[in-house]
Amino acid sequence: MKFLISAFCAAIALASEHAVAAPWQPPLQTPWQPARGHTQIPIWPGVAPDPQPVSGPETEGHGGVGAGKPYIWVSNVTHPTMTVYAPKGKNTGAAVVVLPGGGFQVLAIDLEGTEVCDWLTSKGITCVLLKYRVPSEPYDWHCDCDPAGNLVTSTRSLEDLQRTIGLVRLHAKEWHIDPRKIGVMGFSAGGYLAAEISTKFKRRLYAAVDDADKESARPDFAVLVYPGHLATDNDTLNPNVPVSSETPPTFVVQAENADIDPVRESLVYYAALAKAGVPAEMHLYAQGGHAFGLRRTRLPIADWPRLVETWLRTIGMFSK
Repeated sequence: MKFLISAFCAAIALASEHAVAAPWQPPLQTPWQPARGHTQIPIWPGVAPDPQPVSGPETEGHGGVGAGKPYIWVSNVTHPTMTVYAPKGKNTGAAVVVLPGGGFQVLAIDLEGTEVCDWLTSKGITCVLLKYRVPSEPYDWHCDCDPAGNLVTSTRSLEDLQRTIGLVRLHAKEWHIDPRKIGVMGFSAGGYLAAEISTKFKRRLYAAVDDADKESARPDFAVLVYPGHLATDNDTLNPNVPVSSETPPTFVVQAENADIDPVRESLVYYAALAKAGVPAEMHLYAQGGHAFGLRRTRLPIADWPRLVETWLRTIGMFSK
C-alpha cells in the first residue's frame, strides 16, 4: 500500500510539473519497455554508482495531459538504460541523447521521449533515449521535497548521462554515428540535465568503469526545451551550471506564459551563454505553457522542431 501511495503521489507530482491533470490510473508494477523491435541497453555493467533506496519497484503509469493527450510516466528507475533508435532514410551521422523531464521524480517517457525519437529518426538522426535514474537530486521522495533547494547537482542522473555519452562515442562506428555530432536534448528537468552536461563534462562524477569512460562526455550541441533549475531567486545563474566558452552551441525554446519552469530560467541561461560567447539561439513564444513536447496544437510554438532542424544545419550537424 505504501508503494501505491508513493506512485500516486508521483503521478500527481508529474501532473503538476506538466501543467494539466487527468484521471489517475493505477500504475503497472512492471518496468517500462520500448516498442517491439527496440531493446534497452543497460548503461552500467553492474550496480550503478551511488545507489540510493527508492520507494518500490520500477513502475509505468498513466496520468496527466500534455498538449491535450495523456502521457506515460516511469518512476523508481534504479537500473538506467538507453534505447537506440536508428535513423529512417538517409543517415545524417548525427545523434541526440534525449532526456525526458519529470522533476527528477519520474520520467515523461513518451511525451518527452519516444515521441521525440520518432521525429528525430524521421530526419535521419539517431535517437538515444536515456531512461536515467529517478528519483534523483534535487528531489527527495522521503519528504516529497527538495531539501537542499532545487539548484543542486542531479548527481545520479548526471552520472547516467556522462556514462551514456561515453558509450555512444565508443560505439559510434558500430551505430553509424559521427562522434563529432553527438548532442543532447532535454525537456524541463531534462533541460537542466542537458545544461549540466554542457558545463560539467570534464570530470566524471564516478570512478571509471571501462573504455567508455575514456571518451569525452562533452555534447557537440544542446537543445533545452522549457528547462528548469537554472536561475536563482535573484535571477542569477545557478552556480552548478558554470557556463564557459567551452559550453557547446545551444538552442533554447520557451513559452512566456509557463507557470512551471518560467521564462526567467531560459533568459538567465541564455544571458550566460551570450556573455561567454557561446553560439546560442533562443525562441520565446507568448503562449504554450509547459510540457507541450512535440504534440501539435494551434499555437505557433508547435513549430519549434522545424526551427531546431534549421539550426542543426546552420551549425553543421548535417548537410544543408
